Amino acid sequence: MTITMTLGWVIAYVDDPGAASAFYAETFGLTAEFASPDNTYAQLDTGATKLAFAAYSLGDGNFPGGVARGDAAQPGNVEIVLVHEDVDAALAAAVAAGCTELAAAQDKPHGQRVAYVRDPFGTLVELATPIG
Repeated sequence: MTITMTLGWVIAYVDDPGAASAFYAETFGLTAEFASPDNTYAQLDTGATKLAFAAYSLGDGNFPGGVARGDAAQPGNVEIVLVHEDVDAALAAAVAAGCTELAAAQDKPHGQRVAYVRDPFGTLVELATPIG
């Protein structure tokens, strides 16, 4: 039997999901969609696939050992990619809002322009132009 799945959510674990959601709404113009009353989960409307933030306590309860914390020296092995036509402007806005620049905007051989930041909650974020 073959199944076909769709990507529903990208969830980053953070200390304060409400603050992370507010940061992404204010900095990148995303729309807050849902927040749990106990501040363990917050979700943004980003189209068909939602971007969400969950408290580390939820990760701790999902399986033994939970998830790695976002305060390690190097970012984790997953990144969030936000797409905009003007990566340089997006990078400037991200840094002004408190992100740490990891790599300046640069043109890639495949024609895309990208930059990398780490948000104040420890999440790796790629800022990129559309592909194609």
